[in-house]
Order: sequence, then structure tokens, then C-alpha cells
Amino acid sequence: MTSPADTALASLEFAVTRNPAARTDAEREAALSDPAFGTVFTDHMVGVTWTDGEGWHDARVQPYGPLSLDPAAAVLHYGQEIFEGIKAYRHADGSVHTFRPDRNAARIQRSARRLALPELPADVFTQSLRELIAVDGAWVPAGDDQSLYLRPFMFASEPFLGVRPAKEVGFYVIASPVGAYFKGGAKPVSIWLSEDYARAGKGGTGAAKTGGNYAASLLPQAEAYEQGCDQVVFLDADGNVEELGGMNIVFVFKDGTVVTPASPSILEGITRESLLQLAADRGHTVQQRPISLDEWRQGVASGDIVEVFACGTAAVVAPIGQLKGHAFSDPQPTGSLALELRQELTDIQYGRREDTRGWLLRLDA
Repeated sequence: MTSPADTALASLEFAVTRNPAARTDAEREAALSDPAFGTVFTDHMVGVTWTDGEGWHDARVQPYGPLSLDPAAAVLHYGQEIFEGIKAYRHADGSVHTFRPDRNAARIQRSARRLALPELPADVFTQSLRELIAVDGAWVPAGDDQSLYLRPFMFASEPFLGVRPAKEVGFYVIASPVGAYFKGGAKPVSIWLSEDYARAGKGGTGAAKTGGNYAASLLPQAEAYEQGCDQVVFLDADGNVEELGGMNIVFVFKDGTVVTPASPSILEGITRESLLQLAADRGHTVQQRPISLDEWRQGVASGDIVEVFACGTAAVVAPIGQLKGHAFSDPQPTGSLALELRQELTDIQYGRREDTRGWLLRLDA
């Protein structure tokens, strides 16, 4: 889906249209006082259009507001869409940075490839973040555990009911100020084991960040809530652990080995990748390999597994304190490594610790 012209694209000129109804300073500060995840949005959004033959064009910053779609838009019928999640952080000196956007840019390209969508050039992805911060930088909060959550997304906008890749696509970026994803911060969460449902299958779209994967998790997630749990964990067809509805999972063994499940249907989390790098830098052996439910439960029972935690962009790190299923309720060991890695990672993101790996990119410069 990517033409040579697309891959060679150096940059786009973004036209800026200011929102005449932008919130006042007082209104914005009120919205930033206690932001709930994904409920309040900034005054502007970014849009870029792709059409077959013309490639990426019509780059713009425009007032945040409803999108106009033809009822026959392909995304409404065939689910041809992808998205990303990335944050902007306010540092003590007032500057605004984001974290490893090159990894998000690469992942949205992989997702696009799997969903037969055009691949957005990495520099355009990064530029879209800069353009939005240029007009809505005041929306980046400065409180503890607060950030501006950026949601880039792409969908098939062509009005066409035939089953084929769309020839017209829209890419957008919206933003929402957020606090801690789980109430109570990084306290242990309870997990419901979904034994009746799967989020993805072999050869499916599990490794792509596409809405269908999350839609598939909603019913078992509702089941988790009914059981008093915070999240749901899925298994593959062989009984191996995959991931949670919206996060990766990590196991810490008593010898210090850190293990995360490996499967072609798991989303490659950037937070997970970063935490594993920090763990390796501390001297831990890091493994990505299949881990079965039996190994998980037996490892906890024997004391071989000393810590289990979930991780992702929105929640960062969440220790897992309990695993529940249809016929069991197993307490999970919680240790210090998850919270230590979380502290180290967030210290880098918020500029409290030196970024020795070049993971941060300043957006407001």
C-alpha cells in the first residue's frame, strides 16, 4: 500500500486553522485539575488525507470536532482502521517531550501493512505530534502522573461497499489530558482469566493495533468486571498466556529472570520493550518465550515466580495481585521490581532522570 513517493516524502506543509471556540485559560485549567482518562479533549486535532495516486496530502491542524463520513465509508462496514497511543510529558522547566515516537511510527506502519492501509512516513507521524503541540501545548498538564495522551489513528474513509483496500484514507491525531489510568495509581490489580474467548488467532490481526482486537476483548472484559476484576487476560489456542485486553504481561522469577510471553498475535508494546531494556541494564536475564497457564500457576504455587505485572502506555505499570478464573482465585506475588522499573521509566519520561538512550524527543522546540 506504500508507493515510492510516500516512502520518499520528506515532510508536509500543515495548514493551521485556529479554533474560534477554544477554551479560555480558566476553562482549560479546570479541565486539567483532575483529568479522567479519555474524557476531555484539546481544542484542535491534526488531519492528513491519503488517496490512491496522490499519496499523502492536505495536511492540516483544525478545530477539534465531529468528522463527516459517508454512510458507505469502508471503515463502517469492514473495520479497516488502526491507531496508536503515545504521551506528551511536561518537564520541570516547562518544556514538552514525548517518548520513543520512532517506535510508535514503526508500529503504526506495521499495523497499516497488516490492515492493507497506506503506511504513513515516520517523519510525518512525528511532525503531526509537533504540529498539535504547537497549538495545544498549554493542554499538557504538569501534575504528578499527568500527561497529554495523544491518539493518532487512521481509517478507510472511501465510500465503497466492495471488499478491497480503500482508495481514500484519513489520518488524524487527537489529544486528551490524563492522570493515572487505574484509580489508586500503581496498586495491585485483579485479573480475570478468559477461558471462553480469544482476542486474536493465529495469522490474525493480534500484532496490529486495530480496533477489532479491542472490540473482541469487550465482552470478556465485562465478564471480568462482573467478577470484581480490573482486567482480563487471554490465552492462545495452545493454552499459552498472551496479553491482557489492553496491556502486556511480565513475569519475574526468583532467579531474577524476567519473562514476557512471545507470540505472533501479541501486540509489541513499546512500554514493555522499554521496561525489558531497563531490566536488562540492571543485570536481569530477559526472555521472550511462550509461557503456559500451567507454568504460571505452578510457578506461583512453588515460589518460582515472585512477581507478575502488566504494562502499557496508558497504565505504565500495574502489579497483578490476583488471578481469578471460573473455578479458582489465586493470589499473586507482588514484589519491588515492577515499581522500581516504573519509577525509573517515568523519571526518564518526565525528565527527572537523564535520558542516556535518546528515548525522548522535545515537541515544543
